[in-house]
Amino acid sequence: MNLAGLDMNLVVALRALLTERNVTRAGERIGLSQPAMSAALARLRRHFGDELLARRGSGYELTALGVVLLDRTEVAYEMLELVFGSQPRFDPARERREFVLLTSDYALAVVGDRLAREISAQAPEVRITFRRVPPALIDDPGPPLTAVDGLFMPHGIISGLPAVELFRDRWLCAVAEDNPEVGESITLAQLAALPWATYQRVYDAPVTKQLSLLGIEPRVQVSVDSFQALPAMVAGTRRVAMIQALLAARLGLGPGSGIRLLDCPFEAVPVQEALWWHPVHTHDAGHLWLRETAAAVAARLSPPA
Repeated sequence: MNLAGLDMNLVVALRALLTERNVTRAGERIGLSQPAMSAALARLRRHFGDELLARRGSGYELTALGVVLLDRTEVAYEMLELVFGSQPRFDPARERREFVLLTSDYALAVVGDRLAREISAQAPEVRITFRRVPPALIDDPGPPLTAVDGLFMPHGIISGLPAVELFRDRWLCAVAEDNPEVGESITLAQLAALPWATYQRVYDAPVTKQLSLLGIEPRVQVSVDSFQALPAMVAGTRRVAMIQALLAARLGLGPGSGIRLLDCPFEAVPVQEALWWHPVHTHDAGHLWLRETAAAVAARLSPPA
């Protein structure tokens, strides 16, 4: 494939055509007339040797190749935006830009609001968007991270990507305040016997892997995709959950909350939260500012009690 002979504008046209599945609407989306859009479709059909859009009744459907190209074209479009949107300098006070960060509700609760306030103070025209981490990202984080600006994730789950360290947290065991089976402390035997409320894919967590090495396999009774939902799944039940100390403090857990927080009966590996990014963003001036700002905000967090 000789890229020098290709018109990169066709990527924009292809994305619009595959998304809209209508020549007129695709043209309106990118500011081209209907004849110009039809000409672009003809060029694309010659290039791929495929119709891409096939008439079905009164409308059009994607061909098999068109379906394959739909996701690939979206990635290509986002990469072109990254390349041609790169800047040698970044002036927060004057910049208009959006940063998209993937995060769990834990990191969002602990540092997200603080980061948003700091960004708004330094860069009032910059927009920040937080999105929930998709489960599939854990298995192959590289491709999804090309389309966003960063990922809040503790060490021990993904690797092979650059990261800046943010903060350290510790694990606590949470049980119902009125749980008669647990006294002022909790034992390994009780962790093995009690039912658990866990976060999403429990065995991804390094601390759970550590429990497995101690011969304890959590007997999961309830699984949720929100760390902040765990206390509600524990209160008034026999269940136990593990929750981060900084999050517990933000949620106001403790005496009178319906939840008792207990030290773990083993040396639980701490949470080392980091901001990860795809290498394509490493030298971008805006990303450098974002990472430095996130690190500065995290450094001001109070250490977990």
